[in-house]
Amino acid sequence: MFINTVKSLLEEALTERKDLFLIDFSVNGENAINIIIDGDQGVKVEDCMFISRAIEHNIDREEHDFALEVMSSGAAAPLTLPRQYPKHIGRTLGVKTTTQNIEGVLTDANEDEITLEWKAREPKPVGKGKVTVNKKENIAYKDIVEAKVIIKF
Repeated sequence: MFINTVKSLLEEALTERKDLFLIDFSVNGENAINIIIDGDQGVKVEDCMFISRAIEHNIDREEHDFALEVMSSGAAAPLTLPRQYPKHIGRTLGVKTTTQNIEGVLTDANEDEITLEWKAREPKPVGKGKVTVNKKENIAYKDIVEAKVIIKF
């Protein structure tokens, strides 16, 4: 079947390029192939071309009519895999968990959780007014509903 051929070629290409990984893959009824990839050091146009050629050059156009689109996950796309987090250490993330929304700087990412740090204004323990405090929280991947890089200009 066509989809199995494409999937096999895609897996082969990703095996060759261990720094790239799959975010999403679909083939619709008209044989339109959509592939979204990411990389440990980001994704360049050449990376998309590599994946595209690995598939396109190994499928006979006489036998199958298809359209192919290979793209990176994009700067504004949510982070969906734990492997995406380490390259964003030092950047500000907006993280929605099962219990709260946090915006903070990603300071660590391991195989189980991420660490966010931020400053918050809280009431003074004694007296009137507020004081700025440093906050830090470890968040397990299983608790993350959505995480996005906050792009600042």
